[in-house]
Amino acid sequence: MRREIVINAGNHETRIAILEEKELVEVMVERPEARRRVGDIYKGRVNAVLPGMQAAFVDLGLEKTAFLHASDLHPSESDLDEMFEDEESEDGKKDGGDAGGGGGRGRWRRDEPTPRIEEALQKGQEILVQITKEPIGTKGPRVTTQISLPGRYLVLMPGHDHIGVSRKIEDRQERSRLKTLIKDIRPKGSGLIVRTVGSERGKKE
Repeated sequence: MRREIVINAGNHETRIAILEEKELVEVMVERPEARRRVGDIYKGRVNAVLPGMQAAFVDLGLEKTAFLHASDLHPSESDLDEMFEDEESEDGKKDGGDAGGGGGRGRWRRDEPTPRIEEALQKGQEILVQITKEPIGTKGPRVTTQISLPGRYLVLMPGHDHIGVSRKIEDRQERSRLKTLIKDIRPKGSGLIVRTVGSERGKKE
């Protein structure tokens, strides 16, 4: 497949277009004055753990400390639906599998009670987090320990054992083919989700 990247850079805006076989498939626009941090990954240090709020504040080296709620330590079904376009797991159930982000914590299973934040984190602990919400007013950014790295065709989830295929790919044979394919290429200790545009794609892509 012939793929082209076209870049148009100006003083106030940079535009990037991706073409496949001369067909536009993706456009990205970046404006330096409107720096967005959602999706950025940081190694931070826990400043405070607040059991009453079931939350922690994490120093990322930014102007404001980040807010980490206990619900963002482990994925919920609704989180996975929102993050991965309503994809489902290998057995057809919406399930995040094992979650392992966040500074060496043990793996957590969905059928186990969610640990309280004071059991999972302690002041001074270093953790890896990803920004999910921009800072607003006096509030710092919101973060999660559930790291996800979206690509064109796949979403990589370090620390998960989850594999899945977008529910928008309805053909059963294609779903089965994709599941077999990602089992072969899935990095050890990471999960993979095939996005909708990954339909009919091969291993090289």
